[in-house]
Amino acid sequence: MKKEARQNAILKIIAENEITTQDDLMKALANEDIVATQATISRDMRELKIVKGQNADGKSYYTHFKEEKNTSSKRLNQVIKDVVLEVDCVEFTNVIHTLPRNANVLAALLDELRPLNLLGTIAGYDTLVTYSKSVADAKELNNFFKECLH
Repeated sequence: MKKEARQNAILKIIAENEITTQDDLMKALANEDIVATQATISRDMRELKIVKGQNADGKSYYTHFKEEKNTSSKRLNQVIKDVVLEVDCVEFTNVIHTLPRNANVLAALLDELRPLNLLGTIAGYDTLVTYSKSVADAKELNNFFKECLH
């Protein structure tokens, strides 16, 4: 199966169902006669900007993160204000603590905007680590976060 068709199927499945794990997504794809490894699905999810959302009951599920480019920077500022608790700069990295279940949303925004002083992100449940090319770039990014928080 071609990548584009598989990714379209992933988007369709996630839009129509509350998929909570990659294993559930693999099973849903298998029901559509699409076989893919967990690594392939994980890469597809990253490329498609699929992140964990939360329903009204507080249950986590996968959702497609989509937003217009021109509003992303405004959204980034708002998300930082709403979910970031603490930011620490360590050498060429920043460790950003968020409210639970929000590190991935922030990482997706940063990855989409890809500021010049940012090489990449790694996000967990409530912690995000950003990587910069230099200590100066990391400090600049740290200052940006702190400005947004005030």
